[in-house]
Amino acid sequence: MLGTTTKHAMLGDSQAVATIPVTDAARAKAFYEGKLGLELNETRPGVATYKSGGTVLYVYETDKAGTNKATAATWPVADVDAVVAELKSRGVAFERYDNLPNTEMHGDIHVSGAMKIAWFKDPDGNILSIVSGD
Repeated sequence: MLGTTTKHAMLGDSQAVATIPVTDAARAKAFYEGKLGLELNETRPGVATYKSGGTVLYVYETDKAGTNKATAATWPVADVDAVVAELKSRGVAFERYDNLPNTEMHGDIHVSGAMKIAWFKDPDGNILSIVSGD
């Protein structure tokens, strides 16, 4: 029909899901639930989804786990210092990247202007982070 436009679903209308590969579902469960405090949403053999704010973190078993050398998932948080302290109390170790331009280290937190960010790894070496934000 002339003059009629059809709206197609676009990716920008949907929430993206962080997808994390792991080698051992039980070990990942202990980390993502026990250390990070995420709530299990759904599980099936080799796959788990966790509630994280208004979105989902998808964790699945594969022999390719830990091969990504970049950040796999980031959580914006209101108080990076408080979240780092809580995660440290749960046994999470933080990474240190000393070669980042215009960035200072304040304990385990990288500070660049008003931005604060802290990186850590899951048991498979996937790099995760928390960053200042709303």
